[in-house]
Amino acid sequence: MHHAYADTPKDPHSPKYFSNLFSMMWHTKVVYANIFNNKMVVEERFTKNLPDWHSLDKWGQSYTNRVIFALMYIAFYVYFAPYWWLFLLLPFHILSSPVHGSIINWFAHRYGKESFKMNNTAKNFMPVDWLMMGEDYHNNHHKFPSSANFGVKWYEFDPTYHVMLLLDWVGIIKIKNKGKHIATEF
Repeated sequence: MHHAYADTPKDPHSPKYFSNLFSMMWHTKVVYANIFNNKMVVEERFTKNLPDWHSLDKWGQSYTNRVIFALMYIAFYVYFAPYWWLFLLLPFHILSSPVHGSIINWFAHRYGKESFKMNNTAKNFMPVDWLMMGEDYHNNHHKFPSSANFGVKWYEFDPTYHVMLLLDWVGIIKIKNKGKHIATEF
């Protein structure tokens, strides 16, 4: 939906319609909750050929699951963190999904550079693209949404793509169109 309706009122997380990062992220949470709870009709083109793992999705959305993961992060820190100040990173790890989503969907639509002219505000949020595992090559991603590799230019390194290449090589996944960038407009 974000790609099909980028920077329009139907975009579930366009910073264009929000005065701050937190209101955009709250709206995104509400939209996703409405989709999950069948309170929002989603066009068939967005759900076609998607697996339906209701039990897994329900577990993933549960507060029990979230508490268990938070306790696992805390246990990891207790066991491995050699310095007290490392515990200051714990909130970022526990909240990594919304932190990551806000960086991608707020900052990479407001700041950075455009490698490709598009009908939306997606930008490559350099020089921190690699910190987001390639996700902040957002302008590239909007230009080539079906590409597994978000790095397009020689100096753009997408770490996730290289992990995917390894998983493809050992036969765990299969990458279609390896190394090919096919522009798609929605």
